[in-house]
Amino acid sequence: MIDVRGLKVNLGSFMLQDIDLQVDDGEYFIILGPTGAGKTVLLEALAGLYPTMEGRISVNGRDITREKPEKRGIAIVYQDQMLFPHLSVERNISFGLKALKCTKEEIKPRVTSITELLGITHLLHRDTTTLSGGEKQKAALARALVTKPALLLLDEPLSALDPETREKMQRELANIHRQLQVTMVHVTHDFEEAVGLGDRVAVINDGRIVQVGTPQDVLRRPISEFVARFALSRNVFIGQSTDAQNGQASIDIGDAKIEAVTPTRGRVHVSLRPEDISISREPLSSTARNSFHGTITEVIDRGTVVLLTVSVPPDFSCLVTNSSYSEMNLRRGVGVWISFKASAVNVF
Repeated sequence: MIDVRGLKVNLGSFMLQDIDLQVDDGEYFIILGPTGAGKTVLLEALAGLYPTMEGRISVNGRDITREKPEKRGIAIVYQDQMLFPHLSVERNISFGLKALKCTKEEIKPRVTSITELLGITHLLHRDTTTLSGGEKQKAALARALVTKPALLLLDEPLSALDPETREKMQRELANIHRQLQVTMVHVTHDFEEAVGLGDRVAVINDGRIVQVGTPQDVLRRPISEFVARFALSRNVFIGQSTDAQNGQASIDIGDAKIEAVTPTRGRVHVSLRPEDISISREPLSSTARNSFHGTITEVIDRGTVVLLTVSVPPDFSCLVTNSSYSEMNLRRGVGVWISFKASAVNVF
């Protein structure tokens, strides 16, 4: 288990502060945030690459706050892999074991085992400069994992890869975690990675952790306007919450009133994901408590899906598949009905 309490790191122009974080043994943990939020600084602070001003870091009950990086039992893999260009793949992978004074008899089976797991045994004698992006990432992972670290840190490991390779490497990372049960902390700005890989997610902004939960918690139940917008809820409003006749809440967002399932009354923020809104050319017969007529004012084609802005008012962002968009003959200027369940409305 990784336990971080009151961590503070001062880099002069940037400060990491009040970091409280717990990562369970064998967990795949995601640190998620925009560029410049402090994701990599936090990762490198765990690895011991920055001095800690305040706070405590412990791994499996052992305080490592003041220990040197090489004594922490932590491995880190960067997005640019940082392989040694003058060494073969095999010598890159075995480098850490040699630094740990392992014998040749110990090194060979461990290198064989990890390269077989990653499917790169055939690359062992290759020059690293001849590898593809995906092959380099696997070699870097093998070099980190072969030392059997207590914690594996991954700094945006998929960001430099093309979409197809990124999907393959995401499956590879999930398989590695499943097979080895190693505790992993993975930094990214990509919600798809977080949902596809993470057991839990910590959202970081301006050097502070602002929310921790499952990927679905963060996506569907953000606790602040920043998290809601960063998670692309898109529909974020401020309103006044009062009692509705059915025991739910009626929230006046200015130009419309929406119903929500919440005990909160008074001034509130509301978020609603675009994929939770149904759209039709005629009024829908459904159990959804919220139904409005509006006009499509903007169309953004994303390939497989289309993002629509429907002005009620206010403006609602809605997501439909490309096939549904064509079948319903939707376009800018067309009148439509939108509806969504009261339970889909997040209130904070």
